[in-house]
Amino acid sequence: MDSPAHTDRRRQLRAIGLMLIAVLMFALMDSALKMLSVHYPPFQVAAIRGLASLPLVLTWALVTVGLIPLFRVRWSLHLLRGVLGIVMMVAFVYALKSLPLSTTYSIFFVAPLLITALSVPFLKEKVGPRRWTAIAIGLVGVLVVLRPTGQGVLSLAGMAVLLSALAYAISAITVRLLAKTDSVQSMMVWLLAMMAIGAGALAYPDWVPVQREHWPLIAFLGVAGAFGQYAITLAFKWGEASLIAPLEYTALVWGVCLDLFFWGVLPDTVTWIGAAIIIASGLYLLRREKVHAESEHP
Repeated sequence: MDSPAHTDRRRQLRAIGLMLIAVLMFALMDSALKMLSVHYPPFQVAAIRGLASLPLVLTWALVTVGLIPLFRVRWSLHLLRGVLGIVMMVAFVYALKSLPLSTTYSIFFVAPLLITALSVPFLKEKVGPRRWTAIAIGLVGVLVVLRPTGQGVLSLAGMAVLLSALAYAISAITVRLLAKTDSVQSMMVWLLAMMAIGAGALAYPDWVPVQREHWPLIAFLGVAGAFGQYAITLAFKWGEASLIAPLEYTALVWGVCLDLFFWGVLPDTVTWIGAAIIIASGLYLLRREKVHAESEHP
């Protein structure tokens, strides 16, 4: 029989795998959001994102836990997550309309640092100096991508990404708090439902009829978003937030590939240098966690 330490280690590894899958799914979803942002207002795109994934997630929730457990939840935290979800999605979509995916992700990479900082006072997690250093080096890589002049950050689109990152970080902390009492199903259903209803209500005055040729893209958006949300919710439920959050850095790789494939945009040399710093710091962080776990549980 495995010891609690080994069981916890396996859960952490599963959380890492789920986070990597979530990042890929969200990168594909973000590509669809960027395509839709050209045709529809940000609030409408946010509502479409929630509506597209909600039927899949709700069906899965009803099959696995039923209807009653979905209503036995901590409503205050769910409402907070709903508001944060709307802010995060609307700001992110607004930025995607004018920024490449790779640039947007580079700015968004302040989120792991925010999550790490918030995990200390709110989740009482311990973050050693080497892990803090690795995350700080990753942030330096982000600054390299942005250029020393801060180009992109000071634009309205860049500020929107920063707002989205802050909302995401706070939402990630609430997942860990909700996981103590509420099911994964309820967290996913109510986030999407509140995003669809809240963003839909705000988008209603300027709602643009959805074009027929966009329905396949919306369907793809719903599937990718549902799988991504499921994976990231479980990842933050099972894993230590300060460990799995830096895996968001892998989104830059997907962003570069998708930018090149769909829009023919390729980062310059400085962006590649920044990306290398970010990825190297993330890999070092994971290595330090492995060494730390092995030293504690030989």
